[in-house]
Amino acid sequence: MNLDKSKPLLLVLVLFGVFIYGLYVGTVNAKRNDTPKSFEELFPEIGYKSVAAAVNDFEHHMNQDLKLPTRVPPISFTHYFGRFSNLDGEINDTLEVKFISDQLPDHHFKIDVRPIQHKITIGKYKSKVFKMKNGTTATYIDDLKFGFNMLVFERDNWQYMFSVDADVSDKVTPEILVQIANSIDS
Repeated sequence: MNLDKSKPLLLVLVLFGVFIYGLYVGTVNAKRNDTPKSFEELFPEIGYKSVAAAVNDFEHHMNQDLKLPTRVPPISFTHYFGRFSNLDGEINDTLEVKFISDQLPDHHFKIDVRPIQHKITIGKYKSKVFKMKNGTTATYIDDLKFGFNMLVFERDNWQYMFSVDADVSDKVTPEILVQIANSIDS
């Protein structure tokens, strides 16, 4: 057998073997029903429930009524959930209300409420200060590097923090967030 003539044949066989092996190793076996969970399934698994139930839990734990805004940003939402986080001690006890869309991921608005005695200090993040209709001030923060803008204000012994996705800041301006904050009944 002439070795020079068999080299191309050997090379072709090795390449063919590598190709077949690559096809076998690169194959992924997926289930036909392997779809992500819906928001209705996912959010309750991580502690979210209806806004009314979460507010009730929060008010009961804090022994104080809470008022939420009657307005929301002028963007579409498909879901809204609430979660009361009762962590060790009271310093991290918060109510979180999320407005989200499963159609438009940047349509995300969140309200965080905590007792004023455990408020988060935002002094170094100040961007703009707005006067609210009840005479208090609200601070708008848009220089965060986390992809969202915030409006922070205090009212009725609570600190409210409104967060909105920065990608919709052309539709949800600081002035609109102030209008939403002003919609809280006194």
